[in-house]
Amino acid sequence: MQSTNSEYGSQYWAVCHFTSLTPFNPSSSSNILSALPQRAQTAQVAPEFQTQTKDVTYICPFIGPVRGSLSVTNYRLFFRCTDREPVFGLDLPLGVLSRVEKIGAATSRGDVSYGLACKDMRNLLSLSMSPPLLFQVFPENGWKVYDPLAEYKRQGLPNESWRISKVNDHYELCDSYPAALVVPVTITDEELRRVSSFRAKGRIPVLSWIHPESQAAVVRASQPMVGQNGRRCKEDEKLLQAIMDANAQSHKMFIFDARPSVNAAANKMKGGGYESEDAYQNAELVFLDIHNIHVMRESLRKLKEVVYPNIEDSHWLSNLESTHWLEHIKLILAGALRIADKVESGKTSVVVHCSDGWDRTPQLTSLALIMLDSHYRTIRGFQILLEKEWLSFGHRFQQRVGHGDKNHTDADRSPIFLQFIDCVWQMTRQFPAAFEFNEYFLITILDHLYSCLFGTFLCNSEQQRLKEEVPKHTVSLWSFVNSQLEEFVNPLYVGYPSHVLFPTVGIRHLQLWVTYYIRWNPRMRPQVHSRF
Repeated sequence: MQSTNSEYGSQYWAVCHFTSLTPFNPSSSSNILSALPQRAQTAQVAPEFQTQTKDVTYICPFIGPVRGSLSVTNYRLFFRCTDREPVFGLDLPLGVLSRVEKIGAATSRGDVSYGLACKDMRNLLSLSMSPPLLFQVFPENGWKVYDPLAEYKRQGLPNESWRISKVNDHYELCDSYPAALVVPVTITDEELRRVSSFRAKGRIPVLSWIHPESQAAVVRASQPMVGQNGRRCKEDEKLLQAIMDANAQSHKMFIFDARPSVNAAANKMKGGGYESEDAYQNAELVFLDIHNIHVMRESLRKLKEVVYPNIEDSHWLSNLESTHWLEHIKLILAGALRIADKVESGKTSVVVHCSDGWDRTPQLTSLALIMLDSHYRTIRGFQILLEKEWLSFGHRFQQRVGHGDKNHTDADRSPIFLQFIDCVWQMTRQFPAAFEFNEYFLITILDHLYSCLFGTFLCNSEQQRLKEEVPKHTVSLWSFVNSQLEEFVNPLYVGYPSHVLFPTVGIRHLQLWVTYYIRWNPRMRPQVHSRF
């Protein structure tokens, strides 16, 4: 039976008359790799059938009940209809599943129904798509795409003002930061350790990018732990002054706090807070009013209800507005634009942070860097950007996506990375010749964020991926992408090697990404390449 419970929203479907399926339980193991579908764990093992049942009914929200057979492997769930022409099938990687729940009598041992909720906008994958097989050999090792020292060398680092510190070589300073950290030469490692105790989760201010001409820097961090009593840290103040001094073209610096000012002030009750202009002279604090992960999760839930399974044509615009999704996209883009403008036009260094520095912060720094540096608008440059700003700097992919967690209502889940990719897509619309990659590239990344087919988005940090030996046991998404680059190339690409992009961020210039959010709804299928 099909549920109308709003708790499941647009992602709910059921299979019935089925008794032998043992639902995948992602919490049954102690570590993330063994908790994932088997295909994510090894590049050499073909799928193994776990169970097969011939008498299954899929309740399709568009055409009603469909009878067929169901197979479950160690990687995916596969349904093939047997009672209608043309024959069609449904294919769902287990990593996309958010919840498997028995419907109806909880103690029934006969015919039963199962409801399956998914993590992304899709209900099920069409069999017309042909995902790559992990046991094929790729010509390139995607795990070697990002070399932090090579990337910093491309930026001209280290130099007379900035050095690469080894203080976090063993992740003792900050376990969610990368091993290589770029900091001012005038700051010692001992001072960095003291700053670490003052910044949330030990995430000290470190350089992400430096302007090749003005030497204005984009620096990322977490909130200072000032608390209600206005605690100060002289080493932290010295560090920010050193960041300012490293840019000889400006005697001022901007601190961009991604949060609404009310939320930032409320964090003082929990020991956090923000920089006071008394303690950080010549630094101007700017709040960007971007909401937290819980608001974003609720916004996406509302969007799913609007686009699937029924789209109300007469109320489309008002329903879309009620989700506030495009308003959030606007605020993120507007914040990144302000950062890029201060660096490029104002020639001033900036420090960017939110609360912990691993959600809104990478959204802002990544988008600002795309605007400022054309290298990140290439296919390989974009891969490096994701590896650097998101993966090495500890965006919590495992928690935000829910890999290996059976708790469907987990409060840590949030579409932070999806919002970033959406913002990138908005920019590709406004600058169609400035990006080497096409829309299919962005959708492929999002599909494999959930699929667990590759190891790229597993775990929460660089340290965790090394501990779990993810590169040894899985294949990188970039191995697949770089083996067929022609699929992802934008034919309009020109390049603009020294051109800075300043997108228009007014909400009337933004659009819902129909190709992604509504591609699985046959009642509103966009006219795009058949691969979607």
